[in-house]
Amino acid sequence: MPLVSMNEFLPRAKTNKFAVGQFNMNNLEFAQAITQAAMELNSPFIFGVSEGALKYMGIEWTVAIAEAAAKKSGLPIALHLDHGSTYEVAMKCIRAGFSSVMFDGSHHSFEENIRLTKEVVKAAHAMGVSVEGELGTIGGVEDDISVDEENANLAKPEEAIRFYEETGVDCLAIAVGTAHGMYAGEPDIKFDIIKKVASAIPVTVVLHGGSGVPDEMIRKAIEAGVGKINVNTENQVACTEAIRVVLNKDAKVYDPRKYLTPARNAMVEVVKSKIQLFGSSNQA
Repeated sequence: MPLVSMNEFLPRAKTNKFAVGQFNMNNLEFAQAITQAAMELNSPFIFGVSEGALKYMGIEWTVAIAEAAAKKSGLPIALHLDHGSTYEVAMKCIRAGFSSVMFDGSHHSFEENIRLTKEVVKAAHAMGVSVEGELGTIGGVEDDISVDEENANLAKPEEAIRFYEETGVDCLAIAVGTAHGMYAGEPDIKFDIIKKVASAIPVTVVLHGGSGVPDEMIRKAIEAGVGKINVNTENQVACTEAIRVVLNKDAKVYDPRKYLTPARNAMVEVVKSKIQLFGSSNQA
């Protein structure tokens, strides 16, 4: 099966009250683990690729790995640029074979964010590619982007509704109190904002910073209208912890397969648990 846009499954997620996971692809083992978990549970999913991951893997390798996963699995998989910073980066990814892009204009003024996002939507939709927009500023650390908690701005529901109406994005990430990375305490998610926005627009609301959010909060967010949830840090932690166990146990290990296999297996379990929590099992 070829890579698909997020419109292959997000409208159904909104209607049927489940969420599709975006799991970031950081290397081959991440891609294999995510795909294996989804195959076992017959779930659609989204490969998220940050600009940092693109630099690390190379755009040709990234697309080739995602296409191999889609062909092997037969599942509806979207290859999605995560937090694309410019129109040019988004277009580069589309030309290379990405089936979905996020344009993150949240660091611009509200009006400029609308203007730039509209340009991305116009070009992407002409190519059958889905677009995610962002409103508000999500805190935490992701790749080279760091936003202090005091600088994280919650999305205003009325602005989010207008943003959708003027841009025509296929899903909308709104800042509602989650953060990138792991939480020191418990996140304070504004479910009222999710409900107001989700009930007023026909596309799904996206929850960034899904790693470490208590299960009950995730369920409540999905019930409120979230249909796409991003997870990366939990996979990174599981991967690294598994590698540490192997290397700490035997300093003579040098074959990467000896520590990357348990790392991959650990990530399979993380992704399976998220798919079950999000309710996307058997939704492929």
